[in-house]
Amino acid sequence: MTTSRPGNASERKSAAPAVLVLEDGRCFRGRSYGATGETFGEAVFNTGMTGYQETLTDPSYHRQVVVMTAPHVGNTGVNDEDDESAKIWVAGYVVRDPARIPSNWRSRRSLDDELVRQGIVGISGVDTRALTRHLRERGAMRVGIFSGNALADDGVLLAKVRQAPEMNGADLSAEVATGETYVVPAIGPDGEAVPLGAAKFTVAAIDLGIKGMTPHLMAERGIEVHVLPATATVDDVYAVAPDGVFLSNGPGDPATADLTVIKAVLERKTPLFGICFGNQLLGRSLGFGTYKLKYGHRGINQPVQDRTTGKVEVTAHNHGFAVDAPLDQVSDTPYGRAEVSHVCLNDNVVEGLQLLDQPAFSVQYHPEAAAGPHDAAYLFDRFTSLMNTAPMEAQRA
Repeated sequence: MTTSRPGNASERKSAAPAVLVLEDGRCFRGRSYGATGETFGEAVFNTGMTGYQETLTDPSYHRQVVVMTAPHVGNTGVNDEDDESAKIWVAGYVVRDPARIPSNWRSRRSLDDELVRQGIVGISGVDTRALTRHLRERGAMRVGIFSGNALADDGVLLAKVRQAPEMNGADLSAEVATGETYVVPAIGPDGEAVPLGAAKFTVAAIDLGIKGMTPHLMAERGIEVHVLPATATVDDVYAVAPDGVFLSNGPGDPATADLTVIKAVLERKTPLFGICFGNQLLGRSLGFGTYKLKYGHRGINQPVQDRTTGKVEVTAHNHGFAVDAPLDQVSDTPYGRAEVSHVCLNDNVVEGLQLLDQPAFSVQYHPEAAAGPHDAAYLFDRFTSLMNTAPMEAQRA
């Protein structure tokens, strides 16, 4: 929820006073960064040292005000290649020391100018370490950023923050997903697009807030990806004759989602791979609950163990909810046995699920690594292997 105005160049150079107000009453004062005005959302922090452009354009951050723990932000400016969607999705942006002059050969404009252009209200000069410690101790909460004509008495601003909607119960996927199906062609060995219908595999990817790198990585593996709206029906999914179904990342409370399509996919035993929000929806479809984490996992340096191999991966996260599944036992579900396949080594949060009696698995993090490390790219290969094996299993059945 944002109200903003660009302001003129002299206003931006002088950086008008700004204030960040948390719903528990704590205030942080700084200077305007990006557009001036007011904005509201859930205050969360991101621990990544780089990749701010991918973070800003990640649809999973819809209705969230992102606090960057890295003190220097904007050093590499903004380019035209690294966006993960068509726009910036964060509700607001909080940094300590913004770069005065970007320095990178790919930079086309400054981060400040891009925030202004897209009307994103931010604040700089904030003690982000103190703010992050506060959120770790008190938990993610509603917040407002105010600058320019939006400034008023702190009590008035606090009342506005407390009127803003909470993340619990928020149904947001349809707000960020594509409105129409589109196709990302498979990429052949020569680097050229494979003609539609000629790829080895076809995947129906349900867009719950998908990032652009995800279908691209599947296309690199010879997969033709049909990206469907979040509102796609079972008939829509199977109209593309999929060899597999993919559930993307996305914002909001997983308890609000309709599970009809996922349960139909499980009933038909079509290979299924979900990430992030998709992991939570698979968990709920299997009968597990979900719950809101105190302050969530967000950043590109989160350690996760793949229990199927014993290997530890450094992974990219962006989630405030998690699946409530038993860590050390196999669970019976309506679709066969299931177990926790991945776990976060910081706090033992469930980071992955897999079914043992049919081809379905999911992880809570971002294997497309945009931005982030590439430790989890093998998961797309695992999905491909499932689609390779599934037809043979179906024949034996």
